[in-house]
Amino acid sequence: MPDGIVPGRIKPHETVPGAGVMITGQATDRPSEVQALFVAGPTGPNGKEVWIPTAYSRGPWSPDSLHGGPIAALFVRAAERVPAPVDVRLSRLTVELFGPVPFVPLVIESELLRSGKKVSTIQMTLRTADGEEGSRVLAAARAQRIRKVDLRFPDGAIDHVPDFPDESTPIPHWPGAADVTFHANAVEHRFVFGAFNEAGPSMDWMRLRVPVVGGEVPTGWQTAAAFSDFTNGLSSVAPFDGASMFINPDLTVSLWREPEGEWICSHAETRTSDTGIGMSQALLWDRSGRCGVGMQSLYLDRIG
Repeated sequence: MPDGIVPGRIKPHETVPGAGVMITGQATDRPSEVQALFVAGPTGPNGKEVWIPTAYSRGPWSPDSLHGGPIAALFVRAAERVPAPVDVRLSRLTVELFGPVPFVPLVIESELLRSGKKVSTIQMTLRTADGEEGSRVLAAARAQRIRKVDLRFPDGAIDHVPDFPDESTPIPHWPGAADVTFHANAVEHRFVFGAFNEAGPSMDWMRLRVPVVGGEVPTGWQTAAAFSDFTNGLSSVAPFDGASMFINPDLTVSLWREPEGEWICSHAETRTSDTGIGMSQALLWDRSGRCGVGMQSLYLDRIG
């Protein structure tokens, strides 16, 4: 099976339209060959993994910057690979985006801030790969993980799994957006109600059409983190017309269990204030029940 193809999502003879590798903002002349959000680049200094974003990771606000979802998923992948003395699972991830992340080779550096057999904390930074201009920090994240044991506690909540639509929802391209974006090309959507181009709350079942990293099946945590960054777009209170901005400078995801299967449902809602600050939050399900929440702080502004 070709590198980057995930069983059950993209068949060997299929491609998702228009995805070339992006390096320093320029697409290569190999469209549709790369079926992943990131591909591995040459190993960096000290053996660091270097990741090159593809067009599938592009965000909606600028054709020259990444969507926060792929960034969050890559942070999760890095946190999952930090060694632990006992069996652990991630419980929370908080990402802070310091500005637009460009299409350049990237590295993630990880540091164990709090080591413990019960609870531990991982600090991570996303940087440009070392070059002539030096490395620049683009985003940071903290991940909390908790030890796993076989333990039964009562759960008083009753989950009603949202309806699962039979067919995919066509996703229109937003005005001014590039031809290939994360939300429109790398993800399959099945809206229960609402839509990207409708103001107000919505509920959307989603699955990745391409993996986070070529050749790897994404974990449930990676998938949930990627989709949690859709929350402000799924529940926008203003149209995507270029006149309004509702950008999230951060993202927090908390999961009390690992999502199962490739489908995640988000029930998204946005709240605003008269101070230019808002918040979006999402309730997250898999096909068996609730599994967590996502939250974004919002920078609100008018253009022109």
